[in-house]
Parts: sequence; structure tokens; C-alpha cells
Amino acid sequence: MDMNRLVELLHDSGATLVVESRGEVMTFTSRGVKDLFELYTNHRELLQGARVADKVTGAGAAALMALGGVAEYHTDVISEKALSLLDRAGVLGTAEKVVPYIINRAGTGQCPLESLIGDIDNLEEIYDVIVGFIAGLTMNVNGRAVNR
Repeated sequence: MDMNRLVELLHDSGATLVVESRGEVMTFTSRGVKDLFELYTNHRELLQGARVADKVTGAGAAALMALGGVAEYHTDVISEKALSLLDRAGVLGTAEKVVPYIINRAGTGQCPLESLIGDIDNLEEIYDVIVGFIAGLTMNVNGRAVNR
């Protein structure tokens, strides 16, 4: 499937992430980096050489894509930090819109994970930040993830 079809699937299916790997197309619906983190942590081979269509790509998602060996990406929105990380890792891709940073879900400031990553450029160090961020998430009574 070509990248245009992956992007169509991303938009038409309500997915937040579409991954094509080894001839298989997978769609994901979690917000944030959860799905990419799960793939990288438990199914790294699915990211190696994969093509990814993403709705919003912040520094955490970009680091996971680069660490996982993603070959190509397209995203609707990407932060300047994420674009820099992917460029330096040699991951080819396109973005509809480049923004200074990803905005948090409340629309009141910077995404908390992107804020935690800050100026870190080392992908392994960023992964450690993501691990801590994910570990700090708990489920409240409404089923929404919140930081402890």
C-alpha cells in the first residue's frame, strides 16, 4: 500500500496511527505515544522498515519511530523537535504542518511529554523519559489517563 493510501486510511478510519509492516496494515486509536511505545517495547520488529501515518507527531513519537527503524512517515502535525529528531535519524517523511511544539489536550500549553523531553537529543535518553512518563500514567474513574 502506498503512503497516500495509508494517509487515507488514517483519516477515514478514525485511527490515530497506521503502520504498514511486512505487508500487513495495522490501525491504532490510542492518543499520545502509547501505541508506538507498545510496538517499540514489545514488537520492535514491526517497526523495522515500516511505513507510518500519524495524526500528531511529537518528540516522543519521533524518537520511538527513529529507534524502531521506521523507514518512512507522514503526519498531519509535527513539532520542530520531532522533525529534527527524524531528520537526524535519516527517517524520510512528510508533514502537513510543522509547529513549534505539540499543544496539550486542554489546549493550554505544551504537551507534557514534549515538555519533559525538552532539549534532550539522545534517542535512548528520550526513551528513558518516555518509560518514566508511561509508568507515571494511571487510570482515573473516567478511564482517562492522568499523570500521578
